[in-house]
Amino acid sequence: MRLELIVAGFGGQGVLFAGNLVAQAAMLADYHVTYLPVYGPEMRGGTCNCTVIISDSPIASPLVLNPSFSIILNLPSFLKFIPRLKNKGKAIINSDLVKPEEIDNLAILQQKYKLYFVPVNSLAESLGSPILANICALGAFYQISKVFSRENFKEAIKYMLGEGKAHLIEPNLKAFELGAKYIEEHYQNR
Repeated sequence: MRLELIVAGFGGQGVLFAGNLVAQAAMLADYHVTYLPVYGPEMRGGTCNCTVIISDSPIASPLVLNPSFSIILNLPSFLKFIPRLKNKGKAIINSDLVKPEEIDNLAILQQKYKLYFVPVNSLAESLGSPILANICALGAFYQISKVFSRENFKEAIKYMLGEGKAHLIEPNLKAFELGAKYIEEHYQNR
């Protein structure tokens, strides 16, 4: 098994945190993992991305050119990374910022890729925590990939947040479950 993932969006959306969290959860599931953040000169508001490779065998290089999976949180990232997705690759797309009805060639893209439009901003806002949109996206990723368990994710979020931010564990777990539930309810036949 080998899963190559690109997580992309604006700086400030928690893109790098999300990628690192996936890597931590996959390590806890006993996979070989690489995590490579891509920093630009921009910070909050500029685009950023990271790559994660999850494999049951050793990984020679952390570079991901044509991922099998993408988590795309904004339109500039959609335009940049969708063409790089492998044929039949899967993408979770933030439908709050990338509206399906505004994509000119959507029918062609849907023949080539498996696209999951998830309103992660709205889901996070329904919890009263808009900053958890990235975690809602990870819940969707979990539900589609099942590459790690819920328990792996829980342990990874505890590790990432540490004791100083332990009060944020429960809201993050709720956001994760909300993203997973959205996929279960809207894409159960995929």
